[in-house]
Amino acid sequence: MSDTGVLLAVCVVRALRPDAGSLGVTAIDKTAVEGPVRLGRYGAYADVQANRKHHGGLDKALYAYAQHDADFWSAQLGAPLPAGWFGENLRVDGLDVNRSRIGERWRIGETAVVEVTMPRTPCQTFARWVRTVDRSAERGWVRRFSSERRLGPYLRVVRTGSVRAGDSISVIHVPEGAPGLLDAYVDPA
Repeated sequence: MSDTGVLLAVCVVRALRPDAGSLGVTAIDKTAVEGPVRLGRYGAYADVQANRKHHGGLDKALYAYAQHDADFWSAQLGAPLPAGWFGENLRVDGLDVNRSRIGERWRIGETAVVEVTMPRTPCQTFARWVRTVDRSAERGWVRRFSSERRLGPYLRVVRTGSVRAGDSISVIHVPEGAPGLLDAYVDPA
């Protein structure tokens, strides 16, 4: 892996889905969209978060997931996991997103700049979503996903702009001494 990569897909919510959680719905069902997508301070245009207490906002405006991590889980679960399946907004290739540092900045395309803020903390909504592929996955899924350390980062939008599949991603700043993404992970158990 290097400090450059490519944006494979930009994903936004396909539909709100019924969910057994406290809100009764989830926006985890995301899908890749064609053409340019505007990234604003609160994320990708046309995307939503059902539970804004734990998702979204300025520090969780976007969620990125790497293709090599998706390929790992695809083999584990025995099913294809298309862009957006992890609830991510950005499916990337060439960057090991889990080795990023808190405060690291990436330029995507010509103008957009995002900053790594924190790792994803998997939740029971995600576990219920995974069960749509692997009926046995809900029990212990959060622990399993966490223990593999393939979490992916949440991102803040530092400079707005339009991005699209095929855009280059470049690491443009890594703060000296900043903790690594996985060092910042706090296990919810």
